[in-house]
Amino acid sequence: MSSVLHRNLRESLPVAVRGAGIYLFDRAGKKYLDASGGAAVSSLGHGHPGVAAAVHRQMQALEFAHTSFFSSQPAEELAARLIALAPQGFGRGRVAFFSGGSEAVEGAIKLARQFHVEAGQSQRTRFIARRMSYHGNTLGALALSGHPGRRAVYEPMLMPAAFVSPCHPYRYQGTNESADAYADRLAGELDQEIEVLGPETVAAFIVEPVVGATLGAVTPVGRYLARVREICNRHGVLLIADEIMCGMGRCGDFFVSEQEAIVPDLITVAKGLGGGYQPIAGVLVQERVAEAIARGSGQLAHGHTYMAHPVACAAALAVIDYIRGNDLLANVKRQGQLLEQRLRDAFGSQRFVGDIRGRGLLWALELVRDRQTKEPFPQECQLAGHIKSRALEYGLVCYPSSGTVDGRLGDHVLLAPPFTIDEAQIDELIAKLSSTLGVEVNAASRSGRWDERR
Repeated sequence: MSSVLHRNLRESLPVAVRGAGIYLFDRAGKKYLDASGGAAVSSLGHGHPGVAAAVHRQMQALEFAHTSFFSSQPAEELAARLIALAPQGFGRGRVAFFSGGSEAVEGAIKLARQFHVEAGQSQRTRFIARRMSYHGNTLGALALSGHPGRRAVYEPMLMPAAFVSPCHPYRYQGTNESADAYADRLAGELDQEIEVLGPETVAAFIVEPVVGATLGAVTPVGRYLARVREICNRHGVLLIADEIMCGMGRCGDFFVSEQEAIVPDLITVAKGLGGGYQPIAGVLVQERVAEAIARGSGQLAHGHTYMAHPVACAAALAVIDYIRGNDLLANVKRQGQLLEQRLRDAFGSQRFVGDIRGRGLLWALELVRDRQTKEPFPQECQLAGHIKSRALEYGLVCYPSSGTVDGRLGDHVLLAPPFTIDEAQIDELIAKLSSTLGVEVNAASRSGRWDERR
């Protein structure tokens, strides 16, 4: 019996011992195509020699220095690199480094609050997020996560937050509603929520530009994010772009905010930042926010022991340098288009696939019992869990999730392969996924009331 407190105490997991490119190998020698990069983490795949060498060099030179006493060269270089890549408006901004996405969101929440205190608006304590969002598992990040299933156990412990509708056209855009009209309706809802709370009390609105784990690669429509930026500006509310899953090249550019032509006040990044080679995350702080704190107390009222860890920063630098030096963002766009086409060819006419959506190398299939009504499979089917197990059996690592519709019902499969994937590997991915879904969805169909005439 394992002494590890695993996520599922009733499940026996294969033990991974080696990685090479987009593949993982367990100790029995079985090979798995990693089609989700874990959780959209492994941007360069596994066993990259250049990143491993950079980590080794940094460990030999300096493994740790506490940030209350020292900075480090890798941290300084990484911050400068990210600011140079960031959307316009971050030119004289700063970056705070943490050890994971949840920590980064906690840092962004605290930075937003500190900014308003330093600016003489200490009454701004309220935060607004979106229903069915996910921003992390620490208590502050979870409080701003709108997925009921993930919140349930901890609900009594979470700080109050307000929630507005997600930008999710498949589920919520009207049949005769244009993209711009839908965007304006959602923006109006945010505007109204700020007015109800009292504009002078709202600190920030947090949004995933492309929603990752909870809804499955949902991209924003039309001018939605531009309208959100306008409303936040009008009310003096900070805009936090959570790009932990969708950023750092996953959608074809280092920042999705830049693709959407917006400049957030704070941007959180993680996952692909270090590519899995070291735990690292960051909060990019727009210059006006950083300058307000510098002019005020001059002190960051937040910290962790492993902030700006030199080895983690060195790994992230190596990952970014490899992406840029080998034009991998172009490959993300090229292979992303191919992946989309292969998904639509293989699953576009399947009765159990309601929607195929995504951007770059972040794609999802939403699985439904009825395409016309968009009815999800019953919760008792436990479809997402069965798909995950069956995929592993077939040598595929994908990211199925449940609760897609309302936090309880609904299932989707998320795909986020390494940026290095090629056409032959995409075809292998599609074949394995097709076999997996063919078995598990048919089993789920037989287990419930299923109208075979559909």
